[in-house]
Amino acid sequence: MATENKTREVRYAVAPERMPPLTKEQMTDGQRKVAAELEAGPRGSVRGPYNSILRSPGFMEHCQKLGGYVRFDCPLDMRIREMAALMGARHWTQQFEWFVHVPHALKAGLAQSTIDAIKAGQRPAGMKKDEEVVYDVMIELLNNHSICDATYARALAEFGEAGIVDLVGTSGYYIMIGMIMNVARTAMPDGKPLPLAPLADQIQPIG
Repeated sequence: MATENKTREVRYAVAPERMPPLTKEQMTDGQRKVAAELEAGPRGSVRGPYNSILRSPGFMEHCQKLGGYVRFDCPLDMRIREMAALMGARHWTQQFEWFVHVPHALKAGLAQSTIDAIKAGQRPAGMKKDEEVVYDVMIELLNNHSICDATYARALAEFGEAGIVDLVGTSGYYIMIGMIMNVARTAMPDGKPLPLAPLADQIQPIG
């Protein structure tokens, strides 16, 4: 019996950015204050999600401090933090976040094959032990909104209680700013092409 191969073509348009970067002249005094604080830190400039977050200077003041901990001070291995960031970005199909964090993940030692599998919505083969724990924690957390006792026990043995809080908090931070960028339609840097296609279960019919 012949088997019919069906290929589903997915087309999508890039909608206009809702919250583009503000000039200094467009900023309020409060926005200029928190923008200057961020520029004086290790980030060096207001870009990416902070172009949108700047609309609420009070939120940005505290958000960038949490982001500073996640990016620069968290004791979890950077490879683990970047893996969590990529899994959150894939789950939310957050283009900017994926584009920015892939180079960070590679530099931190995450394998290209692991990144490719996450991108495809598949479980990576050949992960390190701590990466397997992170993958299971993130998959359960993203899909089930919690984790089972067995996964918790493995995470506890691998990272300790503080490490679990840092892992979940790190993923939560990147998911939060990813959601903000999805709402704001944050543009890709320099007009780069979108790196992520929607996963099959994310495609919704129109009409």
